[in-house]
Amino acid sequence: MFETLKAQFILNFIKDDRWMFMWIGLRTTLLVTVLALLIGTLLGTIFAVIRSMHDQLKPNRRDSAGALLLIVLNTLTKVYLTVIRGTPVVVQLLIMYYIIFGASTNKLLAAVLCFGLNSAAYVAESIRGGIMSIDSGQMEAGRSLGLDYFTVMRFVIIPQAIKNILPALGNELITLLKETSIAGFIGLTDITRGAEIIRGTTYSAFMPLLGAAVIYLAMVMLLSLLLSRLERRLSLSDRG
Repeated sequence: MFETLKAQFILNFIKDDRWMFMWIGLRTTLLVTVLALLIGTLLGTIFAVIRSMHDQLKPNRRDSAGALLLIVLNTLTKVYLTVIRGTPVVVQLLIMYYIIFGASTNKLLAAVLCFGLNSAAYVAESIRGGIMSIDSGQMEAGRSLGLDYFTVMRFVIIPQAIKNILPALGNELITLLKETSIAGFIGLTDITRGAEIIRGTTYSAFMPLLGAAVIYLAMVMLLSLLLSRLERRLSLSDRG
């Protein structure tokens, strides 16, 4: 059995440097994940601030251009979140590539934008939950000191909210990393696509797919370890 596994390993990874497909796929997966995470975090924070601002200022709203703009932005944000969270990410990816980009050759950009916009919808709700969990007295205290709403939100509320929802954000990062495995639907060579290329060449499914699974598992375990250590350091800083 060992000799059979060894022969399969050599055939699928060593011969003709086929391991390079997995290496290229790993780099693509990490690049898409990091860029999509940046887009998702930035847009998600903006959406969360709009939603929470609408909810918090609702009792004090007056008929004004600013209030009307906030209502419009909140409505558009709710529609966006409903559409993104209510449709499969693979369908969003195909729409992004074949319709919005018109089957452009820039597959990487299409994947990054799709996963980033998808992640933003989930990050937004997580951050909004974190913002709403902060005592409203902190906002009132900041405003009483002469700070505007966005300054208090940026320097007081959001840092605490992100700290409170760090486990949820960590889960979103792990989910995002695994979701990128469908990037092969538009021909982008990620880890899964690299394994499929090897399988199509060697007609052997076990070793390349097992290799892809091991790579994903290793990355998820590493991320989980780093996130748990970060949570422990933050909890120790609270006690200190």
